[in-house]
Amino acid sequence: MAAATTGNTTWQRVRVQVVALLLTAVLLLLVPAQARAGLPTGNAVTDSGALLRNALPMEQKELRAVQHVLESSSDDLRAKRWSPLQKKARRAQRLLTRGSGAITAVASAKDVTIDNQLDRIADGITAMEAAAGQHDRDAFLAARREALSAVGEIEAAFVDGFPFAIPEEFAALPRLLGRARVKLHTTRGDLVTAVDGYNAPLTAGAYVDLVRRGFYDGLGFNRAEAFYVLQTGDPDGDAEGFVDPGTRQLRTVPLEIRVPQEPQPFYNLTFEDLGLYKAEPVLPFSARGTLGWAHSNTALDDGSSQFFFFLSEPELTPAGLNLIDGRFAAFGYVVDGMDVLDMLTADDRILEASVISGEQHFRQHG
Repeated sequence: MAAATTGNTTWQRVRVQVVALLLTAVLLLLVPAQARAGLPTGNAVTDSGALLRNALPMEQKELRAVQHVLESSSDDLRAKRWSPLQKKARRAQRLLTRGSGAITAVASAKDVTIDNQLDRIADGITAMEAAAGQHDRDAFLAARREALSAVGEIEAAFVDGFPFAIPEEFAALPRLLGRARVKLHTTRGDLVTAVDGYNAPLTAGAYVDLVRRGFYDGLGFNRAEAFYVLQTGDPDGDAEGFVDPGTRQLRTVPLEIRVPQEPQPFYNLTFEDLGLYKAEPVLPFSARGTLGWAHSNTALDDGSSQFFFFLSEPELTPAGLNLIDGRFAAFGYVVDGMDVLDMLTADDRILEASVISGEQHFRQHG
């Protein structure tokens, strides 16, 4: 088993890209032509913030339109195409101006105050246009980050409760009926994970429950494969996962994956089982630092406590070609401390895990 890399040198970045390109080429050769034709195409969304915004069970089209224009500026920014960036900022401002009435009407109907957030969006867009005019990448990123943060706050406020009923057969399991943030204090520093109970309530619920119990405190990383996964959650002793002190039985969590337009997640079924060759999950493994729930090679419903960070380069191993989407449940993303994640190896451990927000959405059972 390879140890995770601890550096960020140019040579290591080249190695990542070469390994990912070779993996993608091999996968394309291995996948049958018929299935390959149905695989997702185009650029994967690789930003965890964008993925979390898109995964919110909220559809206010005017606000979504502003969000997507702002997010679409990434390619132009990487290429330093300043004139198109100015045009996108102006377009976002026009969309916000035209749509503000509809956005405000929704806020009024939900009794939500959003005036401050709308001003933040408008100010951020104005700052983006100015930064593009000055060819200032850092200022552009900071302004866009502020605008999108305000967009996300409004969208979160527009969510109408929990979007579906969890099957009764899982009533004994904990669940997260919303979102939470968990800080992992490690031997290399702190990182923050955002976990999404709207789309993976049982998986996110199990994670938050174990964090609250102190289960992960002191645990090391039992699997560290460079450019692929970093895994933890294997307890000391003979137990293969979390043994519920009430039942004295190993508690397991079903495979849980939600697909857009489906009313609730699929349980204990892979995309291959379902014949969904074109599908991409609501929570895809397309961002470095995606959180995934581990299970064995012989069963889908025997995951208990182990989870992993997906480390592959998402641009080169997109959804449908990473051997993870549709086979494992994603339940959140690293949103702060990516530099810490890059340093972690099998020699490190989690010193303490704590819920820093969203604990009010946790329920011990159905």
